[in-house]
Amino acid sequence: MIPVIEKASKGEIKEFQEKKLRELLVYLSENSPYYKALFQNEGININDVNSIEDLQKIPVTSKTDLQQYNDDFFCVPMHKIIDYATTSGTLGSPVTFGLTDEDLERLAYNEAISFACAGIKEGDVVQLMTTMDRRFMAGLAYFLGLRKLKAGVIRVGAGIPELQWDSILKYNPKYLIAVPSFLLKMIEYAEHNNIDYNNSSIEGVVCIGESLRNQDFSPSILAEKITNKWKIKLYSTYASTEMSTAFTECEAFSGGHHHPELIITEILDDNDNPVAEGESGELTITTLGVEGMPLLRFKTGDIVKLHPEPCQCGRNTYRIGPVVGRKQHMIKYKGTTLYPPAMHDLLNYFEAIQNHVIEISTNDLGTDEILIKIASSKASEELLSEIKDHFRAKLRVTPKVEFVPSDQLNKIIFTPMSRKPITFIDKRN
Repeated sequence: MIPVIEKASKGEIKEFQEKKLRELLVYLSENSPYYKALFQNEGININDVNSIEDLQKIPVTSKTDLQQYNDDFFCVPMHKIIDYATTSGTLGSPVTFGLTDEDLERLAYNEAISFACAGIKEGDVVQLMTTMDRRFMAGLAYFLGLRKLKAGVIRVGAGIPELQWDSILKYNPKYLIAVPSFLLKMIEYAEHNNIDYNNSSIEGVVCIGESLRNQDFSPSILAEKITNKWKIKLYSTYASTEMSTAFTECEAFSGGHHHPELIITEILDDNDNPVAEGESGELTITTLGVEGMPLLRFKTGDIVKLHPEPCQCGRNTYRIGPVVGRKQHMIKYKGTTLYPPAMHDLLNYFEAIQNHVIEISTNDLGTDEILIKIASSKASEELLSEIKDHFRAKLRVTPKVEFVPSDQLNKIIFTPMSRKPITFIDKRN
């Protein structure tokens, strides 16, 4: 199930996207209060924007713009909105997105081709281990995509290893959709309850919310900890509410595939200029085919790298590599630039660490401070020393590390009001 456009030549893909871009600009100029005002205030003639390169003539849209002028981004009357979703608010106040019937169709198409990318086929049974409530777009998108793909869905929701295993053993799903770190809890539960997980029906997991790959696409420590025990295939997928689009790995495990019929991407530097090929920058997106709240040159805050070479799966679309980190989460610590994913991966190296939370704050000198709270049944000065040595060796810095009781840390990580486990807290102004 590879869409024709994704097997087209790079020239054909560019021509296709530029036609869709011109259609989008007309739609925004007629229906979007925000972009209508932007074009007028900046003196932009949309007839002058005919190519991907011409997008440079239009200012970027920031998360702050979305938060400040949320209602002005709606392009349809409110009676046409049939589903409301909000961003998680990780980088500030949550933003409301309204989806029309057409938008839900587009969302279903996006996930259907994304899951097909990971090998899920019609008739496969998939266990959905994420919430569909709390105004969470992703859970709904997964359900709609699997339905469109004509796969069976078991809607178990997040957490509760016992219930997850009960469903696996009862319904024999072939795939799971899950947060990868939770798979370690699934393994632990199986081992304590004599469940032969390597002889279960599970062949693969589409993993959300946490990185599985290093920048060279080798498995992260978290991925290795899972697959060293459970012999299953792990597929990365990267998406956001603002994009209404996913970038999912195929069996080459070399980055998430771009769907050119759904989204235009740019990789920009700190001055909003395109980076050189092969360099990392901030992913900036323009949505195609969105009716309710389309976005033009929206800066996602995620630092990524594009991989343009054709893939062995037959797609000619470029791939997006693992997220290096979120721009707003960048930490300057003792002269070194750090992103949380690198620290999470380093902490996953230690079998003795049950859970951890990274806290960033500003000290009296106005510089960044890092405090890592760790839960471990083997807490000792020796383990503390090992962790600090490992940080020094791998990241060239030694943050403050302290042990806290497991139940105390779990209250922070698994907050009832949060849709995702909280392992990073930014207390900086």
